[in-house]
Amino acid sequence: GKTLFEGALNALPKNTWTKDEISSIYNTPLMELTHAAATLRRKNHPHNTVQTCTLLSIKTGGCTEDCSYCAQSSRYSTGLTAMKLSTLETVMAAAREAKANGTWRDMSGRTRGLERIKDMVREVRGLGMEVCVTLGILDSKAAEELKGAGLTAYNQNLDTSREFYPKVITTWGSDERLQTIENVRNAGISVCTGGILGLGETAEDHVSFLHTLSTLPEHPNSVPINALVFLRVVATARILMPGSIVRLAVGRINLTEEQQVLAFFAGANAVFTGERMLTTECSRFEANRRLFEKWGLANEGAEVVAEVSRSGKVEEVIERV
Repeated sequence: GKTLFEGALNALPKNTWTKDEISSIYNTPLMELTHAAATLRRKNHPHNTVQTCTLLSIKTGGCTEDCSYCAQSSRYSTGLTAMKLSTLETVMAAAREAKANGTWRDMSGRTRGLERIKDMVREVRGLGMEVCVTLGILDSKAAEELKGAGLTAYNQNLDTSREFYPKVITTWGSDERLQTIENVRNAGISVCTGGILGLGETAEDHVSFLHTLSTLPEHPNSVPINALVFLRVVATARILMPGSIVRLAVGRINLTEEQQVLAFFAGANAVFTGERMLTTECSRFEANRRLFEKWGLANEGAEVVAEVSRSGKVEEVIERV
């Protein structure tokens, strides 16, 4: 135990973790694991602040990919009605609301719509907010164009381990996701990449997923964890990637206040907030405000995130607008 704790305090961030090392950390007794993760959180981030981010879906449904967890896939009957790309006016109204509530928001889309999305990025940045988008597979040219428009960050989740991935998605591969992350990083855009827990994977898959993340050439700026949150994954992610923002994403609304605060203690330092997270319920602005006030947490800032489609090639997504 002492070795892990002292290592968490004194080691420099590294990208050479082995799966055995990660497994050893992941399987540490939970109280010690969270203690070490909390110590690293305080060392690398303001200890009592939580960053908030609001997700805006600017194009919902109609996706041709077969991600088995996603209600937006056209391959499944989920009762979701596909919509066209949102107008600039709609996005700006939502962005202003997000700014007024002290949150971050992100956006995503595809080609003919790429110019419209770049306009959205420019306008939202004009409010003094950061902007993250998620558009699925992105080539280097599109990444450079988005960077030129002022894009702050790009989300491309790995979703799960390489080993478990084919059981969840078959229409596009984990290598395509990793190439998108590389294209984004090379364009000078911050990388946001995480995963979804609770799809039937094992603890070994959690270790493998965290191994891929923590051995990227640069640790992601933001690591969203979508789940009925697993404390071990949050704490282990904090230890492996001490400088990254670990964000509680889909599933947080199902946690009690105490579970959320324990996750913050164990290393999480960002959340999504707002009306919805794409097709699922999200913790509302006022609920977050009460939570933060009760537990003595400060809202660190706001970002705008827009989403058009989570999967597929950006060119194909926009052509379907």
